[in-house]
Amino acid sequence: MYLKSIIPNHLKLKFRLIKRFLSDINVDFAKANNEKTSLLNSISTIQEIKQGAFYENKVHNLKIASRKVETIIINPNEIFSFWKVIGTPSEKNGFKTGRNIIKGKVSEEIGGGLCQLSSIIYFTSLKGNLEIVERYNHSVDIYRENERFTPIGSDATVVYGYKDLRIKNNYNFPIQFLLSFEENKIICKLKSEEKIEESSIDFSRNYKENHIEVVTTINSKQHCVSTYKVMELN
Repeated sequence: MYLKSIIPNHLKLKFRLIKRFLSDINVDFAKANNEKTSLLNSISTIQEIKQGAFYENKVHNLKIASRKVETIIINPNEIFSFWKVIGTPSEKNGFKTGRNIIKGKVSEEIGGGLCQLSSIIYFTSLKGNLEIVERYNHSVDIYRENERFTPIGSDATVVYGYKDLRIKNNYNFPIQFLLSFEENKIICKLKSEEKIEESSIDFSRNYKENHIEVVTTINSKQHCVSTYKVMELN
């Protein structure tokens, strides 16, 4: 435990990336495709981008990442990986400082705010009943009800090298995520060659002594349980 605490973060990240690379060798990931597609069917999710510290930087980061997501066509049985699409969230790659939640604490990081993009993709994927291969909820709930941009339980936190969002196309036709921005809103569309029936999603809360359990159901069937520590808000 002591040895782990003295290893520099950049070496920990490098080790994680190598470990990911080796485990992903035989995984069929979706890739960028410049060919024009005619995916006429869609399921949509709209979220507000809340005003706050680093708002302009967050919108900037969301737009850069969204353009990368839109290049990806996910063919049958292929897996969409958030970080394989976005790449390193660095200044070199055009990202700016924004707000992140790291180890249960609010901090400032390059690429901050990208969790709203991963979350809206995750929520839209639930509506489309896609197969969720990898997803993590935030460890703490930092929002008051009037501050939420998405229901608790519908979030998907991403940390480069550590936590990814991975979604499998379990249909026999191609799909694609398209993103757009209108005023202070972000819109995610799951486009598909054939019509996908939108699923009914519910997030029910169970309040415990110092945490909240949120049960996600899809068409009345339990999908997952997300646990959040409760943060005291001033």
